Amino acid sequence: MGKLIINEDKLNSEVIKELMNICPFNALEESEGKLNINAGCKMCKLCVKKGPKGVMEFIEDKQSRNKDEWKGIAVYVDHVEGKIHPVTYELIGKGRELAAKINHPVYAVFIGYNIKNKAEELLHYGVDEVFVYDNKELEDFRIEPYTAAFEDFINKVRPSSVLVGATTVGRSLAPRTAARFRTGLTADCTILDMKENTDLVQIRPAFGGNIMAQIINPNNRPQFCTVRYKIMNAPERNSECSGKITLCNIEENKLKSNINVLKVTKKEKEENISEAEVIVVAGRGVKSEKDMKFINELAELLGAQVAGTRPLIEMGWVDPKKQIGLSGRTVKPKLIITCGVSGSVQFVAGMNNSEHIFAINKDPNASIFNVAHYGIVGDIYEVLPKLIENIRNNNTLV
Repeated sequence: MGKLIINEDKLNSEVIKELMNICPFNALEESEGKLNINAGCKMCKLCVKKGPKGVMEFIEDKQSRNKDEWKGIAVYVDHVEGKIHPVTYELIGKGRELAAKINHPVYAVFIGYNIKNKAEELLHYGVDEVFVYDNKELEDFRIEPYTAAFEDFINKVRPSSVLVGATTVGRSLAPRTAARFRTGLTADCTILDMKENTDLVQIRPAFGGNIMAQIINPNNRPQFCTVRYKIMNAPERNSECSGKITLCNIEENKLKSNINVLKVTKKEKEENISEAEVIVVAGRGVKSEKDMKFINELAELLGAQVAGTRPLIEMGWVDPKKQIGLSGRTVKPKLIITCGVSGSVQFVAGMNNSEHIFAINKDPNASIFNVAHYGIVGDIYEVLPKLIENIRNNNTLV
């Protein structure tokens, strides 16, 4: 990390105006003849490279933390009223795999209220130690007290890496906590690996899925990343417990918040394609909205959920909550049938861990066939009616 320095002795009205015009993020502001850097700064350093020489400087922070002082893989336990989200178990499984490479322990940090009796369940999945913050002030998720508890855990335990589920809570809590330690965070990782020197290799799609970026944080600890549900594999539950539970205390004044929860209204449970065991996906090969009847009929016969690619979502033919891909949901069903889906990188990233992928496309060179286990080269308008008839008559796909 580093910081931008403004050499004010070299400023004048013309220089200030020139620098403000250079910044594409409007991060440079004039106030009473002085130049200020606001929160919009992305550290692109264009002001240093293209601005008047010597006015703006970027100072690299060369200080690095002693890696030997940070040990362990920590997993944040995502939950609602003590009911643990399954992404937590997936991250524990991945955490154990990473920890085995560097001989580190696996920790879980459990924050909430009336959760002590729920912590033991985590020990059935191979966690070495569960740190529990059980306090009335942590009953409802509020960002300030949860961040304070998370920060307290990291200060006391000093884990080398922290894995957080990319849920609504995780996406809010992880970056705020990472900022407290002035360390980086990689969001929506699809692959995680560990180097012998404890550097966490974080891989995720970038630039719209056109490249796979490999991100490493060699100078700072802890290393933060978030991972979507259904990306990793959850370990099997052991009948016996291993590890221990540690109850943690934190000063009450650290749990104060400017947010007061007046009432919690529970949403009705919605159909979630991430939980579906069978999915039928409509792609751009579907020419009109009325033709969705073939997709819906096939899904009904198979007891499946209907999903779509981004173009169909944008046309309003499929519910946005049913979109699969980088900008939608990640799924891992037992069977997924893609109908007229080309197989863009963005789409494949959201479903390539499915147990069985059955693709139908009239283009034999379509990218979807590179990940499909079974494929039919043909027009969906010819294939789908025959599939539907076959299922009705023989109760089989083919």
